[in-house]
Amino acid sequence: MNLTQLVSANLAALCLLYLVYHHIGFARMRECYSMWFKREYWTDYNIVEFASWAAKACIIVPGLIFGISIWWLYFFTLATSLTLIWASEKKLLPTLVGFNTIWTWISCMVLAQHLV
Repeated sequence: MNLTQLVSANLAALCLLYLVYHHIGFARMRECYSMWFKREYWTDYNIVEFASWAAKACIIVPGLIFGISIWWLYFFTLATSLTLIWASEKKLLPTLVGFNTIWTWISCMVLAQHLV
């Protein structure tokens, strides 16, 4: 990524996020983020969900932006995606189950490329 792309991407993201946050309300968004700092938020399910998103971010960000593949991180996405499908019986949302089903398959495909 060159400097122009970096600046353009960050400005676009900031402007778009500003519009969405403004529409929702900055106070409501602050309340939403403040939940991370409340002990009662960190239920077993939310811990698994956070770990799953963090593992996926550790693969997606270096891969998409910098072209770096950290293949062994797919062990974590495999484990967290399966755990999140299992834990999602509390929030049985089809998008959540489907998204993590796809990530389970993606993880298996990448791991097979490196291990088989």
